[in-house]
Amino acid sequence: MILIVDDNQNNLYSLKKLLESKDFQVDIASSGEEALGKALKNDYALIILDVQMPDMDGFEVAETLADYSKTKEIPIIFLSAVNTKKKFITRGYASGGKDYVTKPIDPEILLLKVKTFYSLQEQNLAMKKAQQGLELEVKGRRESQVIMKSQIDHFHLMLESLPQIAFTLNEDGIVDFVNRKWHEYSDSEHEFPETHFDDHNIKEEFERCKKKGKALELEVRIKNIESGDYRYHLLRVTPVYEENTIKNWVGTFTDIDDQKKVEKEKDEFLSIASHELKTPLTSIKAYVQLLDRKLKLDKEGAEAGFMIKVQDQIEKLNTLITDLLDVSKIENGKLKINRKPTNIGNVIQNAIDTILQTHEDRQVKIDWHGMKPDILIPLDEIRIEQVLINFLTNAIKYSPQNNQVIVTTFVDEEEQEVKVNITDFGIGIPDIKQDAVFHKFYRVEESSLQFQGMGIGLFICSEIIKQHHGNIGVSSKVDEGSTFYFTLPLN
Repeated sequence: MILIVDDNQNNLYSLKKLLESKDFQVDIASSGEEALGKALKNDYALIILDVQMPDMDGFEVAETLADYSKTKEIPIIFLSAVNTKKKFITRGYASGGKDYVTKPIDPEILLLKVKTFYSLQEQNLAMKKAQQGLELEVKGRRESQVIMKSQIDHFHLMLESLPQIAFTLNEDGIVDFVNRKWHEYSDSEHEFPETHFDDHNIKEEFERCKKKGKALELEVRIKNIESGDYRYHLLRVTPVYEENTIKNWVGTFTDIDDQKKVEKEKDEFLSIASHELKTPLTSIKAYVQLLDRKLKLDKEGAEAGFMIKVQDQIEKLNTLITDLLDVSKIENGKLKINRKPTNIGNVIQNAIDTILQTHEDRQVKIDWHGMKPDILIPLDEIRIEQVLINFLTNAIKYSPQNNQVIVTTFVDEEEQEVKVNITDFGIGIPDIKQDAVFHKFYRVEESSLQFQGMGIGLFICSEIIKQHHGNIGVSSKVDEGSTFYFTLPLN
């Protein structure tokens, strides 16, 4: 905006119209006092100031404006019809004016001067704003660096105080910080602790998760430097994201050796109990089948129905004992996986056929969506079929009001894996409990009273898929259904 200062209303009017015709915003003042008041309140890019004014002439106004930080940088063009001598022109420049124009005014020359000074002032203001912005940015960055350093120091202090082994890795996966506990298990700050020869290699497992940008969770035995003993630790390494990019990783080793010993004792008990139960149960099953054949009961009679129920319960107990034996094998590292090239499509179809045959009374409908993978991949056919049957059985079991199940398969050439989804429309699982369903003996409270089970089926499935170097998971919404899935590598 331009301020025109003149005690002559005709001059004000004519100059205002001239500048407005060129799209300039214009403000006016008819005295030096009024001009000072407006200049201190508003922001002007240029002031056109008449020299001859009563009470306070233009030179006095300019000198006063130069005393204020807000107005001292505003360019001033003096207008004068009387004071045209050199000494007055010199005083005009000395008082802060940028130009001195004598009347009568040539409109074109005045407009040219106005445009020049207006443009220069606009550029000057823009540069000042940019400079202020840069200064603020530099200040902000310095403050951010101070805050970040404080946060990092606080974070490292917290890691130092943890009872666990704690460490961080940079975006390339190189260890760049360890707490004091680390040195009980490793001589080097950049090398992971030594693991038991029967356990997974930490570096290899981390690299596999790093490529996919996923967290690593692994139970592993690491060697204590002082005692030489291997103790079980739960290793967790979690990525830290910044704007969808992994900035670094945070990891901990939590000592679970005592817990593992208790679990081992419990697993030994389960193993012994399961084996001891297996033998008499096999005999009971054989005698019941023999009794059924000897009695030749009427299929329509109540006694035949009772016999069928007895056999069903024996089969459930047999399945339960088999699962307990599998758990025991898993915990002792004796669950054998016999991989050989197998058509995964045929395995899926066999599992579907088995479920349809054993659930004829429910009129179950299983739809298979997606490309049917007619490919050979290395897998244990019996164990993968066990996973599929478990998923399908659960899909039916936990969908009492809906008998439809959808199987979806697709091959991811980029990730070099095949993915199998089993979707139901049942009771669903709350978000906060979805990660825990694959834990041993875990049962969702909301369904534990309504549906029978020990919570080991999904745990066994998880271990089978892990031993195939695949991934397993679930996505679910309460009262809408669940999708359980697993992946298997093509090679």
